[in-house]
Amino acid sequence: MGNFVKYSEAFVEYLQIEKNASPYTVKYYRNDLEIFFEFLDREGIRDLNEVGQRDIRIFLTNLYDKQLGRRSVSRKISSLRSFYRFLEREEMVNDNPFVNIYLPKASKTVPGFLYKEELEKLFEVNDMTKPLGQRDQAILELLYGTGIRVSECQGLSLRDVDFSIGTIFVKGKGRKERYVPFGRFAEIALETYIHDGRVKLLEKADTSSESVFLNARGKPLTTRGIRTILNKIVERAALTVHVHPHKLRHTFATHMLNEGADLRTVQELLGHESLSSTQIYTHVTKDHLRDVYMKSHPRANGKNLDL
Repeated sequence: MGNFVKYSEAFVEYLQIEKNASPYTVKYYRNDLEIFFEFLDREGIRDLNEVGQRDIRIFLTNLYDKQLGRRSVSRKISSLRSFYRFLEREEMVNDNPFVNIYLPKASKTVPGFLYKEELEKLFEVNDMTKPLGQRDQAILELLYGTGIRVSECQGLSLRDVDFSIGTIFVKGKGRKERYVPFGRFAEIALETYIHDGRVKLLEKADTSSESVFLNARGKPLTTRGIRTILNKIVERAALTVHVHPHKLRHTFATHMLNEGADLRTVQELLGHESLSSTQIYTHVTKDHLRDVYMKSHPRANGKNLDL
């Protein structure tokens, strides 16, 4: 694999500097390249220019033999297509053998979301007289009230919260930044926690911290910690549904669209680069739209009209 390291490092540098890719994105590209390079080594291929259609078919077969799903395979093909496109631009290879390799797109899974009745149960279980209860309530209200990702929630610092105009400053994927408004319930929960519970948690630490959300020892909370907190809230609410942070994000988007928000606004609030990423939520709202139509349109339900 040593023969290919220089190409890999050049590509990673391009991702970081020109594409401003996040560390997570770079990590996935690296992993995809390593898998490809290991395959080339096994096949005795020492030059990226030697890779042909037959080699790629064998590579795909190997991926499926490892029980990888269609989505994972598609991502790897996309990564390698981008890799070769970069090498072509830099005149390191003559052509891109992945340019005509396309896998049929798997049907997009409709994201799960919570109904309002389920949400109400979640909001009722935290003990607001205790620091951890105040923190948990603030996390819950913020995730649902803004639709931010768990990593964005974990990364919030005190200076990112502006109570005067009711917004948080979010550093999202690909180092993209945006301002997201929050409502009255999130405001009350955040103020209560920051001015009371957080102060008490910070007293348990030997160092200060600007992170909004702290653990029981007064240290910055991790993304895994936030997921654990949500699981415990679900247990206390005696819900049978699985609630992960992203489900609250799905719920935020679905409820916004159901209540009449336009797709572009929801796209901006979620921090989606492409509108197609937001459009998946329109599938969730179709049943709602049909229900409204059937109840509202004079000639929808087949009843006789007195006109």
